[in-house]
Amino acid sequence: MDEFEVSPWNVSGKIDYDKLIERFGTQKLSNDLLSDLKNLSGELHLFFRRNVFFSHRDFDKIIEDIKNGKSFFIYTGRGPSGPMHIGHLLPFILAKWFQEKFNVNVYIEITDDEKYLHSDNLDLKDTKKYAIENTLDIISLGFNEDKTFVFFDTEYIKNMYKLALRIAKKINFSTVKAVFGFKESTNIGMIFYPTLQLVPTFFENNRCLIPEAIDQDPYWRIQRDIADSIGKYKASVIHSKFLPPLSGIEGKMSSSIPETAIYLNDSPEIVKKKIMKYAFSGGQPTIEEHRKYGGNPDIDVSFQWLYMMFEEDDEKIKEIEISYKKGDLLTGELKNILIEKINKFLIDFREKREKYKDRLEKYLYDGKLANKMWNTIYDNVK
Repeated sequence: MDEFEVSPWNVSGKIDYDKLIERFGTQKLSNDLLSDLKNLSGELHLFFRRNVFFSHRDFDKIIEDIKNGKSFFIYTGRGPSGPMHIGHLLPFILAKWFQEKFNVNVYIEITDDEKYLHSDNLDLKDTKKYAIENTLDIISLGFNEDKTFVFFDTEYIKNMYKLALRIAKKINFSTVKAVFGFKESTNIGMIFYPTLQLVPTFFENNRCLIPEAIDQDPYWRIQRDIADSIGKYKASVIHSKFLPPLSGIEGKMSSSIPETAIYLNDSPEIVKKKIMKYAFSGGQPTIEEHRKYGGNPDIDVSFQWLYMMFEEDDEKIKEIEISYKKGDLLTGELKNILIEKINKFLIDFREKREKYKDRLEKYLYDGKLANKMWNTIYDNVK
C-alpha cells in the first residue's frame, strides 16, 4: 500500500517522486531534453537545474516545435480559495520564464467556479474577491500584458461553453469517477467542472504547454485521451514537485494550516517568527552535537526552500550545503539566511504589486491578447 497520496484535492505523506512517475505514467525530464532546452533558451531556469520540475508528458514535442520554428502557448491556473502563499508561485514563475524566452502567449484560468463547488465554506462572492486578489499577485510577477490573458471561469463561460460542450460529449461519467474519485454524493457541478479546465488547452491551434504541480496531472490525462478525437493537439505538461510545508518534508504547503506556509502578504516579523518557530530542522539537538555530527539538508526545510527557490547561485547553495553537513553552519544561522532571502523577495514583490494595481484591467479585459479573447467565440473544434 502506498504511504503517500497525490490527487487534485489531497496531497499527503512523504512523496516518492520516482514512484509517482511510475504511478502516473509520466517521464523524467532527461538531461538530453534539458540540454536541448538550454541550447534553445540560452540558459536553464533554477527550477530545471535543481530538478524542481522533474517530470513531463510530451515536452520533447515542445522542444521539436521550437527547433522547427513553430510556436506554442502556455496555460496554467489558480483556484482562488484564499490568499496565495509562496508555494503557489512555482508554475507562474516558470510560465513567465517561458514567455520571456520564447515570446509566447500565456493563458491563466482562475477557477472561481471549481473552488465554490468544492468548498462548503466559500460563497461566490468570496471566490470573486480572492480571484481579484490572486490575479493581482500573479501579474505582479511581470507577465507581458500584451501576451497574457487572465480569465475568471464564471465571467468567461460564454466564450468557453460551446467548446466545453464538445469536450463534455467525449467524456463519460465512469472516466471522471475513476480519475477523480467522484461519488454519488458529489455535486453535479464538480462532475462537469473538468471539462472547463480542459477548454484552455485548445485556445490556439498550436501545442499547449502546461507547467503545473503534479497533483493536477489527472486533468491532462483526460485531455490527452480526447484531443485526437476533436482534431487538436494533446497537451504537453511539465510537473513540479511541491515546496514542502514548514512543518516538514511530507505533503505540501497548505493554506488550511497557516503556520506551515509563508503568505505573500506576511510581514517581515511574521516571516521571521514562522521560520524560527515552525521550520523543521535537520540539525542536531545541541550545538555541540551539531558541530560534531553536522546537519542533514535533505530533511531541513530551510535548506530545501533555499535550494528549490530562494538561492539562485549554484556555487553558493553548494557552499551552504557542505557547511551545514560539516556542522560549521548552525540551524539558526541557516534559518536566518532563508529569512533574509524571503523578506527581500516579498518586499520587492509587494512594491511591484502596488504598481500593478492600475494595470489589472489590461490582463483581464483591455490588453492586446485579452481584448482578442473577449471578442472571440470559440467554434474551432470539429
